Amino acid sequence: MNLKSVLSKKFKVVTTDSNHSEPVAKNLLNRGFTCDKLGQKWVSDITYIRVANRWNYITTILDLADRKIVSWTLSEEMTSENTVYKAWLKAIKKREITEDHIFHSDRGVQYATTKIHLLMKHHKKIKQSMSRKGNCWDNAVAESFFKTLKYECTNRYKFKTHLQAFETIKSYINWYNYKRIHSSIGYKTPAEKELEIRINNIMNVA
Repeated sequence: MNLKSVLSKKFKVVTTDSNHSEPVAKNLLNRGFTCDKLGQKWVSDITYIRVANRWNYITTILDLADRKIVSWTLSEEMTSENTVYKAWLKAIKKREITEDHIFHSDRGVQYATTKIHLLMKHHKKIKQSMSRKGNCWDNAVAESFFKTLKYECTNRYKFKTHLQAFETIKSYINWYNYKRIHSSIGYKTPAEKELEIRINNIMNVA
């Protein structure tokens, strides 16, 4: 059948710059990667892929309750405006957050800029959380998604254009959210887990 496995390779992704003078939030998430409420705990990260002869940057926001990628962006530069801010605007349009929402990331400057800091600080529902310095395990779920994305998708292509990369990643994330099962949520897809949580919430209210 001409099938072959996708082999894992060790790699280290260093995308966000944590050496800055911007304000840093406390680690409120504290590796609490389980959750039973949609919109209560979101984790975010940024990684890079090569498109033609330059880097493009993927930003994702993942809900820990159902492990769904709530939103993502692909940008040609790393400003906070075109990475975190755009992903955040897309996420809150797609899913309501709870009154005790935690938004967690690493200490990258894109997450610590004045624009993002004030956005989080003045929103009554949001508490911003950041990983401890040099501790990638504090944002392990977000980083794990990028590892999966690269193994199963982007490392298999040589993208010639931004649009080609965008459409390929869009197709993969749609498959990831609706078709790919996850052991961490009982071997369900994120979409199935989301439906389960919503049904449980309705039954509990009733």
